[in-house]
Amino acid sequence: MPSLTNAAVEARVPPAGCRAVAHSNIALAKYWGKRDIERNLPDVPSLSLTLAALSTTTRVRFDPDARADEVTLNGAPADAGAAAKVSALLDRVRATAGLGWRARVTSDNDFPTASGLASSASGFAALALAALGAAGLSWAPPAVSALARASSVSAARSVFGGFVALEAGASEAAPAAAAEAASALRMVIAVTETGPKKVGSTQGMLGTQRTSPYYEAWRSAAPRIYTELRAALAGGEFERVGDAMEHSTLCMHATMLAATPALIYWNPQTLAVTSRVRELRASGAFAYFTMDAGPHVKVLTLADQAERVRRELEAVPGVHRVIVSAAGGAARLEGAA
Repeated sequence: MPSLTNAAVEARVPPAGCRAVAHSNIALAKYWGKRDIERNLPDVPSLSLTLAALSTTTRVRFDPDARADEVTLNGAPADAGAAAKVSALLDRVRATAGLGWRARVTSDNDFPTASGLASSASGFAALALAALGAAGLSWAPPAVSALARASSVSAARSVFGGFVALEAGASEAAPAAAAEAASALRMVIAVTETGPKKVGSTQGMLGTQRTSPYYEAWRSAAPRIYTELRAALAGGEFERVGDAMEHSTLCMHATMLAATPALIYWNPQTLAVTSRVRELRASGAFAYFTMDAGPHVKVLTLADQAERVRRELEAVPGVHRVIVSAAGGAARLEGAA
């Protein structure tokens, strides 16, 4: 692209910076595995639901006086690994904008961080949008999705609201068709542990891909499950959606259990909640579970049954908190930082 003069860059960059909000998403058809590690491309297709109740607010301000990027996460300085990933995304934005300034970044989640609730998805989606805005750039959602995906694959989906698909090997996500009745779907989240998980998603994913004898079986099965779930969602066949969702999560965790060393994110409360969900379904309720790379259980249900599901999950010993969420909207700019 043509080079910009310092004056042109300075005139274009909002002095107050920009603030963006993005929502976490929970994959119904799971993503687990990288096709291209260098480019951070997914090895299998995934389909998710963006959640209104879980959000990240991120502020970015490029400062000509800053000597280095400063990153604050939930009120504390980010650790070196997280700060490096933030700087890498900012470097991509700076290169496009012709901007050499470092940035001051603050990011806050209204839900547990790094614990299996996809905080990296909402975090990097919000960072991508805020950084572009702070650099005076306006990109279409697919390009924002690709920028976010380069840092966190699941962040590609959090750029969009509602149901979102990310194909295997794709650089950006896109909205997925859903029947009109899907607006009644709710996700009920049982938080079964406090604090961050011991093994991060990327480390666990690469270890599984490298050592699990079940990984190739997962790689073969995941596209079929995704296709089944996507067709059921578009057709309003929500029992089929629930069955495919549970199949996807159990297949994914089977690959982890067979890795060397075994990757076990579940705790006793995880198993107790999934048992309660099965009991609810046997009694006639619409309730299906999924788990990500963490101990928490997410339960797909309907709006008119969400309160019952919430009460049942709160009654499980060891559950710390239950969150009920409808579908969330797309990532958005909310003005100056």
